[in-house]
Amino acid sequence: MYLEMKVKGLTLDPLTNMPIVILRDLEDKKALPIWVGLFEANAIALELEKISTPRPMTHDLMKDIIEGLNATVNKIVVNDLKNNTFYATIQLTTNGNKIVIDSRPSDAIALALRVGAPIYVAREVIEKAKSIDMNQESEDTEKLKEWLENLKPEDFSKYQM
Repeated sequence: MYLEMKVKGLTLDPLTNMPIVILRDLEDKKALPIWVGLFEANAIALELEKISTPRPMTHDLMKDIIEGLNATVNKIVVNDLKNNTFYATIQLTTNGNKIVIDSRPSDAIALALRVGAPIYVAREVIEKAKSIDMNQESEDTEKLKEWLENLKPEDFSKYQM
């Protein structure tokens, strides 16, 4: 079973300074933080802010290739979480054929934002994510848990949607 989610914003992990994309379900009841790389966070931020670049960025190129091949991105799905790594797929249709492509969630999300495709997350991933790196109880993991649980819309700065 899948839950449709939207990109709520980008923020920084207060412990590592790594970017986090925050997905929220449409009813604003569940949230999923996904740690992403700096370049992917930048690609997501550019699209959230609708900032165009003089030359196509990687995800813009992906969009152009897909459209050039008369294909359509139906949806992206964050479908697994193994060893604290999220997995996703990009689901396309071209000439009536469905194609599923393995992807990093950050790339899939950046593409979905560009083409207006819905973002889905497997419910089991949301359940598994509740224990990400929280197995070793330490002061840092407790601080991170508390920080994630208390995120407010204003914490997303200019990247809020």
